[in-house]
Amino acid sequence: MSDDLIIRAPVAADFDRWLPLWDGYNAFYGRSGDTALPADITAETWARFLDPRQPVHALVAETGGELVGLAHFLYHRSTTAIADSCYLQDLFTSQAARGRGVAGALLGRVGAAARAAGASRVYWLTHEGNGVARRLYDRLAEHAGFIVYRMAI
Repeated sequence: MSDDLIIRAPVAADFDRWLPLWDGYNAFYGRSGDTALPADITAETWARFLDPRQPVHALVAETGGELVGLAHFLYHRSTTAIADSCYLQDLFTSQAARGRGVAGALLGRVGAAARAAGASRVYWLTHEGNGVARRLYDRLAEHAGFIVYRMAI
């Protein structure tokens, strides 16, 4: 990536540049068209990022005045550690930014934020078919071997 890559917290004025990344992320995971997230979820998610009282956090990657990546994360308690854990819920880069170090830079900043917050670890999920991302993740983190189940309630 170019030397002008900036990783920072989003500001309200970033919404229109963040939204295409958010839409791209959701489309990548099959949430588009008839299965798209409702607009109120997107609006509330964005509002949470800007509210310092909320436990959900965001970072954006910017280069040349363009947002090219996002990371969303939160902290939570654990039954296996005293320190909080940091869950990286969303990580996405624009197609043009892929393979240029943006995702690694975002992961590094999430790790730094988690360390500063006193968290003991950062963890995340990805789809088993996301081979490009998994190659990066395999270099930076340990694959713990867990299988994820979800139960709608």
